[in-house]
Amino acid sequence: MSSVKVRMGEAIDKALRALKKKLDKEGVMKTAKANRFYDKPSIKKRAKSKAAAKYRNR
Repeated sequence: MSSVKVRMGEAIDKALRALKKKLDKEGVMKTAKANRFYDKPSIKKRAKSKAAAKYRNR
């Protein structure tokens, strides 16, 4: 679990920004967003191959 220590007199906005940055770095938000809805394995496979094709065609 991620945590950010807030120092005395530190703004809450700064602490929230630090927490968001830490969560992004760890990939927590990305996995939460990916698991928001259930996708059948066939749909996951199709999306993965579509992304690979998009990457190849650059």
